[in-house]
Amino acid sequence: MRLIMKIMPNRMDRGFEQYQKEFEDKALEVLRSGWYILGKEVECFEREFADYLGTDFCIGVASGLDALWIAFRVLEIGSGDEVIVQGNTYIASIMGISMNGATPVMVEPDEYYNIDALKIEEKITDKTKAILVVHLYGQASQMDKIMEISRKYNLKVVEDCAQSHGACYDGKKTGTFGDIGCFSFYPSKNLGAFGDAGAIVTGNSELAKKVRIFRNYGSEKRYYNKVVGTNSRLDELQAGLLRVKLSHLKDLNEERKNICDRYLREISNKKIILPKIRENATSVWHQFVVRCTEREKMIKYLNEKEIGTIIHYPIPPHLSEAYKYLGMKEGSLPITEQYANEVLSLPLYNGMRTDELNYIISCINRF
Repeated sequence: MRLIMKIMPNRMDRGFEQYQKEFEDKALEVLRSGWYILGKEVECFEREFADYLGTDFCIGVASGLDALWIAFRVLEIGSGDEVIVQGNTYIASIMGISMNGATPVMVEPDEYYNIDALKIEEKITDKTKAILVVHLYGQASQMDKIMEISRKYNLKVVEDCAQSHGACYDGKKTGTFGDIGCFSFYPSKNLGAFGDAGAIVTGNSELAKKVRIFRNYGSEKRYYNKVVGTNSRLDELQAGLLRVKLSHLKDLNEERKNICDRYLREISNKKIILPKIRENATSVWHQFVVRCTEREKMIKYLNEKEIGTIIHYPIPPHLSEAYKYLGMKEGSLPITEQYANEVLSLPLYNGMRTDELNYIISCINRF
């Protein structure tokens, strides 16, 4: 009888088990401290994560989406303004723009699944105020060209780094090129918390001050409210657990790279298009995304082998019901739509065993 093992597309218990005692000790330390909001764990994580990235300021917030919409709010980008963004991103990227009343202007991705820098300028109008760069699937975007365009047209740059914790372009980490970098620490991320969490990073002291005030009801001092803000704070427990994981992030990212190196070397099925890495860029492999014109057939085949997969993402934002008001019809972004019909994320998680990886590669090569 042929061996069949059940493999999930992602699992977080293995990553927890790798450093279980450290996580549990930290959780107890925070619980016993009696201080659960904006205390020393948040302060320490903000400093340590800023140091890790090589930037000046980090402000913890409640989620990645909060990081995005707060970023555009403090940059004063809103109604009547346009923000250029790639079409093949997760819908939260677009929501960060539209929640402020600004209009997302979507452009096609390049062969690396990131924004095609060569297609940005043709979308710039007198209403364009910013470029939102999404470092999708863990790979850094072409930041030299993007920053050159931003300087030429005096545009703000916001980086969506929800999937790129530690990825670099020309040796510089994502999140440190633009005016603001936005991070999600959703549990499945490379640097994942044990619930919702996020952060904004910046090298600008004035922007950092605005974010700190805005995230805490618009208050710099308790009961003295400077602006109408929001309640979006990274809590002490998540910050403490993130500090533990941050201390191991280099090893965790290296483990994912080793898994994906095997995928790249050993998957040899002509029906499968493997991902590429741009010159001068690195990937932290948040996802290992292949393309297949027979995707549904491939999913069915892998399901029969009990190998789980996920589509990131099956419906591009411009064709979602939520953004129907933009008036973009099917065919308006043909590359984005082609990717949506072909992409498939293979199983990838910290703690993946060699026998699981062997089985996945063997099954894919027999498809």
